[in-house]
Amino acid sequence: MNRRELVLAVLACSEGRPYTPAQLQKAVFLVTRNMPQIVQQGPGYHFVPYDYGPFDSDVYSDASQLHHAGEAVIAPSGLGRWNTYAATEAGVRRGRELMQALPDHVQRYLRDVSEWVRAQSFSSLVKSIYETYPEMRANSIFRG
Repeated sequence: MNRRELVLAVLACSEGRPYTPAQLQKAVFLVTRNMPQIVQQGPGYHFVPYDYGPFDSDVYSDASQLHHAGEAVIAPSGLGRWNTYAATEAGVRRGRELMQALPDHVQRYLRDVSEWVRAQSFSSLVKSIYETYPEMRANSIFRG
């Protein structure tokens, strides 16, 4: 799996429901941090401590490539000046195919992470990441 396929698999786990930028960043961070072997083709992600925890702009670049391929939708949020990220119907289908090639425990972990990040408020998500990965708080502007 390459990193763009990982982003698609994460997006597909929510069956087309959108992720906020923080949810997508933290989901990909958690998967790559806790299952570093998942990205075996091409470069991996290199998350650094940023304003709200672990961040790698390549997550957005890969989501943009998925958007141009018709496998993801990037849409303005109605709640702020940020975008949401979701798999299209074609993206969900391809994401499921990618998932089926993974061992069962990896599939479960991806689904669990997806469900967990999407269930958290922004504040709860960032706090939880900081509690488990305190080194990712280094450049934080988060005061919640």
